[in-house]
Amino acid sequence: MTADDDAASEPVSERWSQWREGTDLEEYYSRWRRLQDAGQSPHGEADFIESFHPTSVLDAGCGMGRVAIELAHRAIDVVGVDLDDDLLNFARRSQPSIEWVHANLATMHLGRRFAMVAMPGNVMVFCRPSDRPEIVRTAAAHLEPGGLLVAGFDIERHHDALTLVAYDEHCSSHHFELVERWATWDREPYRGGAYAVSVHRLLNAG
Repeated sequence: MTADDDAASEPVSERWSQWREGTDLEEYYSRWRRLQDAGQSPHGEADFIESFHPTSVLDAGCGMGRVAIELAHRAIDVVGVDLDDDLLNFARRSQPSIEWVHANLATMHLGRRFAMVAMPGNVMVFCRPSDRPEIVRTAAAHLEPGGLLVAGFDIERHHDALTLVAYDEHCSSHHFELVERWATWDREPYRGGAYAVSVHRLLNAG
């Protein structure tokens, strides 16, 4: 696999660059621990993912590894992939036993398939708009037949915003069907709000 070379040759989105410039990574890393210490569960995404009983999960756009690490604690076979190696260093430090891969989600080739591809961290918002269809394509390429694609992201209004109609079209183009859509990871009904959690199933392309 030449994932590192692949990732290094691809620019990140302007949106991601702006987030990185304005974010103290150490502070961001510690915020989830502070939530837990305050008695709040930071694992809503992991709870949602586990409810489908996947035997394996590709955490696509895993960042610092919070969700992947929690899934591993629940005995789920998980691999984390991200384009930002600085964030992956936090993940490696936190849980070195997990496979962390530095790769571009639009071009990755991991050589295996998973029961689920999960993108819980606004991945489809922070990627380059031109990469969105390819990210859905590579998700399909890394799923077992009947596997699930789970994505949660903000529904925004600017000119580059990803609409649910456009996301569903990307998914349909790569043989996915919509199974569920919620407003939160706690399964609050979606009524056209500013955030959506979508679950698509990969159909048999044949």
